[in-house]
Amino acid sequence: MKITLDRAEYLDKVYACWLGKNVGGTLGAPYETRKYVNNLDFFSPVPKEPAPNDDLDIQLVWLQMLEEKGLPPRLPWFAEYWSRHLTAYPWNEYGFCARNLERGLMPPVSGWFENYYVDEEGSPIRSEIWACVAPADPEQAAALAWMDSAMDHAGGEGTNGEMFMAAMESAAFVLSDPEELIELGLSMIPPSCSIARVVREALWCHRNGKNWAEARERIVKTFGHDQPCNAIPNHGFIILGWLYGTDFGDRLCKAVNCGYDTDCTGATLGSLLGILGGTAAIPAKWSDPVGKTIALHKFTRTTKAPKTLQEAADRTAALAEKFSARTDSPVAFGSKTEVPEAARPGLFRTAKARRVLLEDLRAEWTADRDLDIGLHLNGNPVLRPGEVRTVEVAFRRDGADVAGAPTMQGPPGWTISGDGHTFTVKAGDTAKPAKLRVMAEVSGRSYQGEFTILGPDEAKGYPAAANVEYCPVCHGRKGSCLCRK
Repeated sequence: MKITLDRAEYLDKVYACWLGKNVGGTLGAPYETRKYVNNLDFFSPVPKEPAPNDDLDIQLVWLQMLEEKGLPPRLPWFAEYWSRHLTAYPWNEYGFCARNLERGLMPPVSGWFENYYVDEEGSPIRSEIWACVAPADPEQAAALAWMDSAMDHAGGEGTNGEMFMAAMESAAFVLSDPEELIELGLSMIPPSCSIARVVREALWCHRNGKNWAEARERIVKTFGHDQPCNAIPNHGFIILGWLYGTDFGDRLCKAVNCGYDTDCTGATLGSLLGILGGTAAIPAKWSDPVGKTIALHKFTRTTKAPKTLQEAADRTAALAEKFSARTDSPVAFGSKTEVPEAARPGLFRTAKARRVLLEDLRAEWTADRDLDIGLHLNGNPVLRPGEVRTVEVAFRRDGADVAGAPTMQGPPGWTISGDGHTFTVKAGDTAKPAKLRVMAEVSGRSYQGEFTILGPDEAKGYPAAANVEYCPVCHGRKGSCLCRK
């Protein structure tokens, strides 16, 4: 028994999702990173167009990826499209992801190695695309969100935040009760993680009669952070805005007035409210100032992004229709939204979310045609001269593990021996990066992939809370900035 989504209603909700993203992000943009309480009840200043926002832009790159590559996505595809379109971003986790990709490291290693910012907001703000292509399928949306977050937040609270939001937003296409949606989102992430704790604190405050100011103060005192873009307090602020607000605008203002990462909290809540209520829930006084266009940030390098919100909604909906055609999809599109009683328990399944949370973060994945090739490093992606390490090779096709017959080659001076999928690697006497080449016969076809192992000269660490170097002219990431020809 499947859930049926009314096509016209679904498309309206997707449009409202992207519109709410623009409204909330534009409201909060002037106040981003300020940790004091704001006093907004409307845009200040009132805009004439939407503010450019990486919150939306990176998702538009993923939209292009899904259109060109297909659904479901594969982890190496994210690395490919990040390297093509997003390397100019210098900020926090974005900059360190690009730095790792340039050094040859692949996800999920790219997402955590020498990256202090794994607990930031950069991936939770990318959750909507997964909810919209997997509507009313929260466990699938959460699993897709994990793949996205593996690029730059692997193992961190950013991953938990994106999975939590994607699941709630997916379920919001057919459910509407805030507490039910929050509990559903929490079921997809580790119960003791900090995102789960701050969300429960916000819920506790609301259930126990604390006013908005008291609740905000409790979040700041218990979960506040030096970094204003840390995902933990900001998720608390999103929940506070949602629960304490009286209507669309008041909810956005209450989230943004909490301070910290205000464009992200406003944009994320705006998207969720758009899905919940459709365009009818977004008053013209809020939508008219931002209009119907999309303003790309200068660091987003693509010519294929949608120009308007309607184009973004139409292209997203086309992907959702294709994805729903898979045999295991619990959703179908039709002329009327219906959630049969027998299908309702499926909204609360968590198996796919649990599975991705068990993924080995000390692994790198690359692709050769239809095959994903993984190297389990059993440690950091670094070998010192003469160091010995046992590594393991894995293969996947269509998301499922498959058997193969791998061999491995290293650079001159390295010693490699192995049996089956496990190899013992002894580094040579150089401290420079090295490539390990895996060759394999899988299902009668030959494949190969390359993996980078850093030497100590290339892996000296990075000070906490520091950022990658940026260009003093365009402020893009140095070496991949807008000034570079």
